[in-house]
Amino acid sequence: MGYSFDGSKEMYISILSLAGALAGSYYTMRVDWKRYGLLYLIAGLIGNALCYLFVAVDFYSFPYIFLPVMKIPLVAILTAFSFYVVFGVRYSPVSWVHKIMFYGVLINTGVFIETVLQNTTRLIHYDFEWDLWDSYTTWWAFFILMEWLGGKIIPQHLRAPLSTESFRFDNWFWFVIHLVAVFTIFLAGLYLGLQIERK
Repeated sequence: MGYSFDGSKEMYISILSLAGALAGSYYTMRVDWKRYGLLYLIAGLIGNALCYLFVAVDFYSFPYIFLPVMKIPLVAILTAFSFYVVFGVRYSPVSWVHKIMFYGVLINTGVFIETVLQNTTRLIHYDFEWDLWDSYTTWWAFFILMEWLGGKIIPQHLRAPLSTESFRFDNWFWFVIHLVAVFTIFLAGLYLGLQIERK
């Protein structure tokens, strides 16, 4: 396991991620710190519990952990993943059709970042039979669960859902959806090709 302050790129990525997640979390939770704070805490607890379980069964590992407390990046999951959850719940659209498209953008972006980190840094390493698709499926299950819980904890008047119009042709989120979809599908194909070539 790497040291926290070793001047590595992993250290700087971790510091920037922590700062960004804390700033974003503050901005979101100030709407109602009790309700969003509760969701934030639940997301952090479930995220860390799942991460600990997956590390315990050798699905993946973390060669470098910023602020090492356990064998998992407890602080990173508590901040970054929890922020992603409260951000998602705050801005997810009302209808489930649009929620799926909205979370598709968040999850595809998140899995893309994870895959880049897995291939270029010591922040995460896939072990055993864990791969990109296992990670992608887990992200979806986790965020659907968090959206459902968020619906129970955060009343509608404390949310700021994207409007239906944002998803229509020529509106800004329509372009975001298609940009992320085309980009991540292309990269998923490239990643799969590289994995097959390595074997």
